[in-house]
Amino acid sequence: MNETMREQELIVYKDFEENEGSLLYDMSWLMDHYKDEYYNQEDMAGLLYDCIHRLLEMAGNHGFYGNLWHCYLSNLLVNNENSYSKACEIRGAVEGTINKAVLHDIIIFKELFDYDFSDMVKILCVDGFELITDYISSDSESKVYNSRIRERICSLAVKFTQDHTPEEMKETLTEFYKDYGVGKFGLHKAFRVVRDEEGVKIVPIQNIAHVYLGDLVGYEIPKRKLIENTEAFVEGRKANNCLLFGDAGTGKSSSIKGIANEYYEKGLRIIEVYKHQFQDLNDVITQIKNRNYKFIIYMDDLSFEDFEIEYKYLKAVIEGGLEKKPKNVLIYATSNRRHLVREKFSDKEERRDDLHAGDTVQEKLSLVARFGVTIFFAAPDKKEFQNIVRILAQRYGVKMPEEELMLEANKWELAHGGLSGRTAQQFIDYLLGRKESTCQ
Repeated sequence: MNETMREQELIVYKDFEENEGSLLYDMSWLMDHYKDEYYNQEDMAGLLYDCIHRLLEMAGNHGFYGNLWHCYLSNLLVNNENSYSKACEIRGAVEGTINKAVLHDIIIFKELFDYDFSDMVKILCVDGFELITDYISSDSESKVYNSRIRERICSLAVKFTQDHTPEEMKETLTEFYKDYGVGKFGLHKAFRVVRDEEGVKIVPIQNIAHVYLGDLVGYEIPKRKLIENTEAFVEGRKANNCLLFGDAGTGKSSSIKGIANEYYEKGLRIIEVYKHQFQDLNDVITQIKNRNYKFIIYMDDLSFEDFEIEYKYLKAVIEGGLEKKPKNVLIYATSNRRHLVREKFSDKEERRDDLHAGDTVQEKLSLVARFGVTIFFAAPDKKEFQNIVRILAQRYGVKMPEEELMLEANKWELAHGGLSGRTAQQFIDYLLGRKESTCQ
C-alpha cells in the first residue's frame, strides 16, 4: 500500500458536500503526516480525537454500527451522484472508458478501507480509537436514515472488507447501484419540495408510513385499477396520469403510500407537491427527467376554488406545454371532488354575460380530462363497513363477541364521521387503546 493517501487524485468521486467530505480529508491528512516532526503531535492527536468525535456523531445521526470508518466511506460512495453512479442506478454496469476512471478511484478507496490505524494511534498516544472500530448502536431511531437504509449501508461496508481487490470492490458498488440506486433518490422512497434562497429542492421524507396495499381492507376494484396502471408505468409500458376521487376516509391517500412501498424495489419514487408549489413543477421535473427512476408527482386532496388559477400551471405541465412530459414522470392526485374545480350555481348566471361561456366551462373541466385514469373510491355500505371492522379486529387480535363488536362499531361510526375505512380503523385503534385492553 502506498505511504501517501491520494484522496486529491480522485477524478470521479469528488465534490462531496463540505460536511461529508471534510472528515475524509482530515483523516487522509493524518495518514500522510502523523509521523512528521514538523507538526505538533498534540495538535495532530487533537485532530484525530475530533475525527473520532465526528464518527461517533455520525453513528448517532445515521444509526451506523460496526466499523464506523468503513460505514462513513460506504456512505460517501452510495451518496455521490456522478456520471458513473447515475448511469448504473437501477440498470447496472455500463460500458466505456468511465470504468477505468472509476477503478482508479476505487483503488484509492480500497487503500482507505484497508488502512491500519494502529501505528498512528500508538505514535499519537490516542485512547479510545477502538470505540469506532466495533461500535454498537443504540435502539434509538436514526435522524437521517430509516432502519432499512442503515442496514444496507452497514452491510455494504462489511462486504467491501471482504472484497480482495479493487475490481471486486467496484463490482460490489455497481451491484448496489443496480439494486438500490444512488444518492437521495436511491436511498429514499418519498420526497417533498422546498424552496429556499438557493432555489427549488427535492428533499427526502425520512419516515413514510409502512402501509401496503394488502393492508387496505376492501376497495378491491379501485386498488386493482391503480395497481395495473402503476405496474405498467414501472415496467416501462404506456401508463396514464391518475386521479383517485371519492368520499373522505376511503383509502385514497393510503393507496398512494401503499404503492410507494410496494414498488420501491422496482425504482418507483413519490414526490409530494402542494397546490401552492405548482409554479415550481417545471423545476422539479427538470431535476428528475434524466434519472433512471420512475417518479410519481403526488398531489393530495386536490381541489380548486373558482377564483384560484393554480390549476392552469398543472394543466400546462401534464399536457399542453412546448416541452413534452418525460416518460419517467406521472401525476397522481387524490380529491374529494370529481371535477377538481368548484362550480357554483352563480356560474350559470355569469355565463349569460360571457360571450364564450362554453370555453370558460371547458377550461375548468379540461383539467380532469388530462388524467387518463380516474378511480372512484366509494364509501362502504353498512354491510361492507362491518366486514372491514371484522377483518381489522381479527388482524389486530381484538377479542370481543362479534355481536358486541358490531354494536360498538355502529355506535362509533354514528358519532365519528360515518361509514368509511378510516372510521373502522379509528374504532379498532380506540379498542386497542383502552385501559382494559381487548387485544390478545
